[in-house]
Amino acid sequence: MSLGTLNIVATPIGNLEDITLRALRILKEVDFVLSEDTRVTRKLLDHYQIGTPMISYHQHSGEIKAAKILELLNEGKNLALVTDAGTPGISDPGGNLVSLVRAELGDEISIVSIPGPSALTAGISIAGSGFDRFLFLGFLPHKKGRQKMLKEIMASEHSVAVYESKHRIVKFLKELEDICRELGTDRRVMVAREITKMHESFYQGTAAEVSKELSDNPNFLKGEFLVLIQKIK
Repeated sequence: MSLGTLNIVATPIGNLEDITLRALRILKEVDFVLSEDTRVTRKLLDHYQIGTPMISYHQHSGEIKAAKILELLNEGKNLALVTDAGTPGISDPGGNLVSLVRAELGDEISIVSIPGPSALTAGISIAGSGFDRFLFLGFLPHKKGRQKMLKEIMASEHSVAVYESKHRIVKFLKELEDICRELGTDRRVMVAREITKMHESFYQGTAAEVSKELSDNPNFLKGEFLVLIQKIK
């Protein structure tokens, strides 16, 4: 019996219309959908009248769940891995599963990318010039190594992109402001919030200016954030 296929399927980051025809076909045809949060994925599947059964897979899934997934692939079952929003493997646990499957099943396993939405590329597409080359750092560490990484960001010759949560976005911008003052430099900052959703917003200026704009209105501190730090000119 041949091995099944693991499909890495990108799903909408907000607007449910942002999904490819290929992704919809794969989600219908596979035997199971591996979902970071089945409640979130259920909304998407129901919207497109897809009844494929789901199996939860997230950062806290242990060895038993991983073994079950490997067993299904060994049985020839075709699977689709999705994250809550965007492309699996980009700042989410999907990459761990891909590495595990490759390590355990070797070259015989087929792992296929079904490309689509990503907050990273969506944000850069509306940022303008200066991002033809950039450094993507995902979510920064909360404590250990954070200050060192912040200084590396501000000293980088390339533009930098990071993800940040609503709980730390103002703190992050304040940290950038402090380091700019310490280094005697300044860099243009752009913040994209709730990309493709109803309250999509885009802010730009110095770290201090963007921080003030967000802080002045508590409604601006909701959702997920992509922070783009333009390279030194």
